[in-house]
Amino acid sequence: MQEIFGKNGTETAEPVKATISGCLPDWLQGTLLRIGPGMFNVGDTSYNHWFDGMALIHSFTFKDGEVYYQSKFLNSETYRKNMTANRIVVSEFGTMTYPDPCKNIFSRLFSHLSNIIPDFTDNNLINIIKYGEEYYTSSEVNYINKIDPETLNTTGRDNYRNHITLNLATAHPHYDDEGNTFNMGTSIIKLSQPNYVIFKVPAKASGKSSKNSVLKNVQQVCSVPCRSRYYPSYFHSFGLTENYIIFIEQPFKLDIIKLATAYFRGFSWASCLKYDKDDITLIHLVDRKTGKAVSKKFYADALVTFHHINAFEDEDHVVFDIIAYKDSKLYDMFYLSNLMKETDQFIETNKMSSPPVCQRFILPLKPNKGVTAGTNLVKLAGTKATAVQQEDGSVYCKPEALFEGLELPRINYKMNGKMYRYFYGSRVEWSPHPNKIGKVDIVTRRCAEWTEDECFPSEPIFVPSPDAVDEDDGVILSSVISQNPKKSPFLLVLDAKTMKELARATIEHSVHMDIHGIFIPQPDSC
Repeated sequence: MQEIFGKNGTETAEPVKATISGCLPDWLQGTLLRIGPGMFNVGDTSYNHWFDGMALIHSFTFKDGEVYYQSKFLNSETYRKNMTANRIVVSEFGTMTYPDPCKNIFSRLFSHLSNIIPDFTDNNLINIIKYGEEYYTSSEVNYINKIDPETLNTTGRDNYRNHITLNLATAHPHYDDEGNTFNMGTSIIKLSQPNYVIFKVPAKASGKSSKNSVLKNVQQVCSVPCRSRYYPSYFHSFGLTENYIIFIEQPFKLDIIKLATAYFRGFSWASCLKYDKDDITLIHLVDRKTGKAVSKKFYADALVTFHHINAFEDEDHVVFDIIAYKDSKLYDMFYLSNLMKETDQFIETNKMSSPPVCQRFILPLKPNKGVTAGTNLVKLAGTKATAVQQEDGSVYCKPEALFEGLELPRINYKMNGKMYRYFYGSRVEWSPHPNKIGKVDIVTRRCAEWTEDECFPSEPIFVPSPDAVDEDDGVILSSVISQNPKKSPFLLVLDAKTMKELARATIEHSVHMDIHGIFIPQPDSC
């Protein structure tokens, strides 16, 4: 695994032309942006976790039948500090470090008091998101970095906390038909009652001027109190329908007390997360128009989820699909000490006790007063998901399992918030490392796949064709790398309907494993 996960990536600072085999659709014009960790060693120091590596941005630009590749490290403040010191001086998710390793305990205590609620890293390596007319790299902290999608240059940094009370925010926002962006985060202020905050950035917001932040017009939609003062839920994404926002308050929690003392005690932030398998999962439904949470209490058994797939409304029900686990061991598998093992050893020692399962939950919207306890309130046909009335008026939700063994789900985003049939993702049958791309048909429960020996495809991105009639009319884009040094990386283009290869763009430069990304269509090709 070291060949693809553990080594430092390199920049391709100027665009290079790829070698095309197959036939690219004429209409495919635009840029696929990807991001992920790309540097794991600085001087004599190394990160502990794969999600700690310094962010490397990739672009694949489709122009007139050609594909051009480029990559640059995110020029964040974290990157500059580490490069200047020639060692890791900024703490990350799984690596706690100190600017001066010779500090005595009193200096360390002073630093701790200044970091009770940490000023996190700005090494935004998780995703690339759009706010207004600008593009930003994002992780799950209060900082975002603006980039130029054409040059990949880092052009500025913004801080959510300068505009709205947030310490953490997701890297998976939603976009409505008008281009407004919805996102959510956690507000933790001086150990007071934490809150989950849902906010909106208007479509026409612009941060082109260095003094004009894209977040200046941010609007708070709703604030939901955490059920626990000291253990707010961790969340990576949320759901959105035409009228509702769905937020899962799962028993995978952030220990604020441990977080407050982590810097002084030498704990990583990763160690501040804990999973309580004996707790319940709360499901919050927020009305997008009023900003108020639905009063009905929905809950489910303990689970861990990172990615929502989609959500929609159907005959007085809200339906949402997620990728769920029975434990929180996935993050542990990405410690570099694990990833450095030989493939067979890694598989043997890290067999997934809880595979990713696509689960469908259904929330009935009609009032349930006077309904007898034990009644299933779900009235939709053709589903095994239930929502059972309880004696105290709450509703216990049990999901239906739709498919097992797929992560990093993506859909035709034009179907976001609408009833849909297909989703795409990375198949993870034997480990958390993707070795296939899958297309799941929710109706038939069948999965069509693309795979190739010694190849590791990235999260698949769906790009709809301009004359699309069916939901799956379009292409799938995936950056593919190999642990075989004789096999060059390539950008794969699949027919999204048949999952057959249309073309590949082979790149004779280093391409590193990434996490998430976004496709930006050329304006006149939309």
